[in-house]
Amino acid sequence: MDEDRYGSDVLSGDWRSRGVEKVQQVPLERGMVLEDPDSGWAGAVVGLEAGNVSLEDWKGRVRAFPFTGQFLLEGKLVTLGRPQAPVGRSAGGSAGAGAGAAGRTGPGAAGVGGRSAAAAPPARAGSDGRPGAAPPVRHASDGGRLRTASGSFAVEQQRARVALPSRIMVEGRHDAELVEKVWGADLRVEGVVVEYLEGVDNLADVLEEFRPTRERRVGVLVDHLVPGSKESRFAEAVMRGKWGAHVLVVGHPFVDVWQSVKPSRLGLTAWPTIPRSIEWKKGILQHLGWPADDQADVARAWQRILGQVRTFADLEPQLLGRVEELIDFVTEPQG
Repeated sequence: MDEDRYGSDVLSGDWRSRGVEKVQQVPLERGMVLEDPDSGWAGAVVGLEAGNVSLEDWKGRVRAFPFTGQFLLEGKLVTLGRPQAPVGRSAGGSAGAGAGAAGRTGPGAAGVGGRSAAAAPPARAGSDGRPGAAPPVRHASDGGRLRTASGSFAVEQQRARVALPSRIMVEGRHDAELVEKVWGADLRVEGVVVEYLEGVDNLADVLEEFRPTRERRVGVLVDHLVPGSKESRFAEAVMRGKWGAHVLVVGHPFVDVWQSVKPSRLGLTAWPTIPRSIEWKKGILQHLGWPADDQADVARAWQRILGQVRTFADLEPQLLGRVEELIDFVTEPQG
């Protein structure tokens, strides 16, 4: 038998360091989002000067920290290595929407379903003033290759595909805008169109009109998909219904897609709990000290929150996995 029933020699190798998590060193890059573990200050790298790295938070405030210190990057403790590209000085301005945050570089981080994505043009406001997909970012750790906001390797100089007959449907406009910002480049190379339902209550009627088939699948992303919720009842009814074989309904546990943005991007340790007697978004705005008088205030607040999303690293994994699952479902090869 070739199998070693007892494993390798327990004293071989570096046994003293087993179980001790090593702090990884990562090259400093402009735009990467770091958190100082002592103060809780989180922000994008906007400068390196006199041995200090400058971090700009979501309010535009800048603080400097010793370059030789330790920071949190995507929740993991790291030290900073010498930058492989100029970082600049903080006086040069904040890291704008095109700077991006540090993307994943380890195994399994090729992006949505391992796909490459068409390189998106620089993010720009559409005809209604809302931003489009975040622009791709070039990381030295990837050999200079471009990565999209979802973490996929970008396919440069490629036209978007003609739209597939299948669709991804989301509950509302904010969901659609968030998916577009992070996955827009991936969706264009795959030819996937995202539509919004204006509420999960409309899902059954929309499916009746769309009439899904094996070649015309529908993937649906809903908010607050937890046991006993209204959304879970709608999802279960659809999956049991006549279109269930060609429809996939998934969701995240958050009350609203706003909560899928990591609270640290807004300077919070956690999203506040809002009493049921208060409309959720209004309560959030009041907690943040932002105007909350009408729907226009809500719309402006969302654009402010969306502006803090640079890459997939700014979103909670409960949303990331579900969107990737839907893209895989509607792009599965026919056969």
